[in-house]
Amino acid sequence: MEDLIVWSSRLLYTAFIIYLIATVLFAATIKDKRHEKTFSKIHILAISTTILGFFAQLGYFITRWIASGHAPVSNMFEFVTFFGMMLVLAFIILYFIYRIELLGLFALPIALLIIGYASMYPRDISPLVPSLKSHWLYIHVTTVALGEAILAVSFVAGIIYLIRQIDQSRTSLKTICLEIIMYSIFATIGFVIVTTAFSISDYSSTFEYNVEGQPSELEYHLPPIFGPSEGQLLTENRMDALLPTPEWMLGAEAPRKFNTLVWSLLAGIVLYIGMRLILRKRIAAAIQPFLRKANPELLDEVCYRAVAIGFPVFTLGGLIFAAIWAQEAWNRYWGWDPKEVWALITWFFYAIFLHLRLTVGWHGERSAWFAVVGFAIIMFNLIVVNLVLAGLHSYA
Repeated sequence: MEDLIVWSSRLLYTAFIIYLIATVLFAATIKDKRHEKTFSKIHILAISTTILGFFAQLGYFITRWIASGHAPVSNMFEFVTFFGMMLVLAFIILYFIYRIELLGLFALPIALLIIGYASMYPRDISPLVPSLKSHWLYIHVTTVALGEAILAVSFVAGIIYLIRQIDQSRTSLKTICLEIIMYSIFATIGFVIVTTAFSISDYSSTFEYNVEGQPSELEYHLPPIFGPSEGQLLTENRMDALLPTPEWMLGAEAPRKFNTLVWSLLAGIVLYIGMRLILRKRIAAAIQPFLRKANPELLDEVCYRAVAIGFPVFTLGGLIFAAIWAQEAWNRYWGWDPKEVWALITWFFYAIFLHLRLTVGWHGERSAWFAVVGFAIIMFNLIVVNLVLAGLHSYA
């Protein structure tokens, strides 16, 4: 059993390294001067490396499943890792349809960030809580992850389209929005860096506070910018909380989760400003020259097709299968749990996307912005709802 867990971790780490190599290879295709329709050796090597990385991550998934005795999608580490794997799979499929190398140059770094983000959560294998002991765990969660991963490819195509097409020579609302997107990526990188650094330093501090009238302890692994309301620091020689966590944030672990979110945002600001000082221009403006050979019409097609495929998959997993499992676990098909509400918001948003695309004829830049905002909603559900809001899905 222990050997399987070790092998599982090694395979995930191997996949991460291979994806990193594949990203470099896809970057090399930008300099490839051959005709666009020529499937050169560098292109073959890039996609072959990506497929190898996917199989290494699939090996992680299988060995962890065997070691745990259940599908490894029951906590945040497992779900986010699986989401990253499904994103790579969705990219591979769409790559062989459209042969757009730039998709790999953007999709694989996002998958790397997602896997890096997942690795910051506890990786221990623990028994399933009673509500998760159901075959719907496999059906619902894996279908949701696959649907969201396919929708993420629409974001990749959309962001490439926007960076290529938007005039970067002057400051406008569009360029500001693009920079906000760039900053959010740096905030994710900041989360990984900060949590890794304090994990290596073995930082921890414990607070005592009341939860629903009962005394409780909460352990922090990042210095407490925001601490429990009326909490008392128990650990000696540690920084006390600078500010109390807002009272409207419910849940026993809300203070620690909110503190992690704040640290991520602050680290993102530092990284983003540092990169701006190095480049001496907006991030999107620095990237734009490398995207000149991208075909905007083809990117627009990929953006739409990814939504057209991902939306029904997400509908099955996020609404239909979720409602069936909710009835089995909680004796009701629908509740106003934060996770359920944001799943419904996501569904409505992409339904509007398809409606405007098919009936009003929205395409190009409008369609790309919709894809970007849709992915932002997915990530808000994945990160903020899990880190800040409490609900029936808090076991994740």
